[in-house]
Amino acid sequence: MKIVIINSGSSSIKYQLIEMPTQAVICSGMIDRIGLESSNFSYATDTNKIEEILPIANHKIGLEKIAQLLMDEKVGVIKSTSEIKAVGHRVVHGGSYFSNTTIINEEVKDKIKELSELAPLHNPAHLVGINVAEQIFASATQIAVFDTAFHQTIPVEAYKYAIPNYLLTENKIRVYGFHGTSHKYVSEKAIDYLKDSSKIITIHLGNGCSITAIKDGKSIDHSMGFSPANGLIMGTRAGDIDQSVIFYLVKTLGYTPDEVNAILLKQSGMLGLTGYSDLRDIESNAGQGNKDCQLALAMNAYRIKKYIGAYAAALNGLDAIVFTAGIGENSSYMRELVCIDMEFFGLALDKFKNEIRSKEIREINLPESKTKILVIPTNEELEIANQVYDLIVG
Repeated sequence: MKIVIINSGSSSIKYQLIEMPTQAVICSGMIDRIGLESSNFSYATDTNKIEEILPIANHKIGLEKIAQLLMDEKVGVIKSTSEIKAVGHRVVHGGSYFSNTTIINEEVKDKIKELSELAPLHNPAHLVGINVAEQIFASATQIAVFDTAFHQTIPVEAYKYAIPNYLLTENKIRVYGFHGTSHKYVSEKAIDYLKDSSKIITIHLGNGCSITAIKDGKSIDHSMGFSPANGLIMGTRAGDIDQSVIFYLVKTLGYTPDEVNAILLKQSGMLGLTGYSDLRDIESNAGQGNKDCQLALAMNAYRIKKYIGAYAAALNGLDAIVFTAGIGENSSYMRELVCIDMEFFGLALDKFKNEIRSKEIREINLPESKTKILVIPTNEELEIANQVYDLIVG
């Protein structure tokens, strides 16, 4: 059974064509820096590899290019869209409507659209992916896998806000949690690798960033909340901020609520601190002496350290921390910034191992480290494919 997986992030699209149940990857690739003149595009099969730098203005254009190559006469891997039995879509926000993998219909799309206000950088992009996929793969079953599903195990003392009770019971305002597909995948890999580990912190660092406390395989706390906006410092999102700042911007400085929303979601984070949203640019400029970039990296690491401390307390111990996603897997510098001066938590980084690049699970801690430091490449697409296949075959 051939399944196409579409993982639309806030500024990226990762995709795979997977044969199930063998989990054989027929084709894979990604687009990042969507919206910039220098978007990166990749497409790879066993026999062909294409890499381009070109302007990709939005997710619709990116998805159309992916579909074009899948069916290309020279490098394509399918002759007809009828070969695709299902398309699995990552959807960030399922709110209180969805806690399981779901076949997409018009009602489901309406709910995803309704929740776009809570995930404005993500859910609209997912809808574009769904609508384009419905046109291109018309005979396939479209299925949504929600990032919020993995965090349904967070206990009430962690997911409930200290606001009037009716705002939870009537309006469903609570912590939902995000990047759940990634956190679920890498935590299961970590548990399998470590055998006897029950207290893990998974750190997903990409353009969007989040951190999860996982006990006995279940999410018990998470840095993002009602929307994927708070918590760690991100590419363009501010993360945690005193709500009084919002009121000050509106009442005293005269910004409209929409302008404040745009500032906090699209103009803040690493972009607001440095002028760059991509960590590769920030690290490069920091290395050349840019003080703003150096400070932004230090701030980013400091925020992560604070959450590690909080979650070690919530877990009442710590067996391992896991770095994953684009930055977590590839930036040895960010991993080092996070792990230095963390001896109290049993973290002892091996700087030599930290510099080694690999696509496999690897330890980057010294032998005497009481807490394991792991780098585990995430594979949200494979996790989505497994869930899609399970739903189809029952």
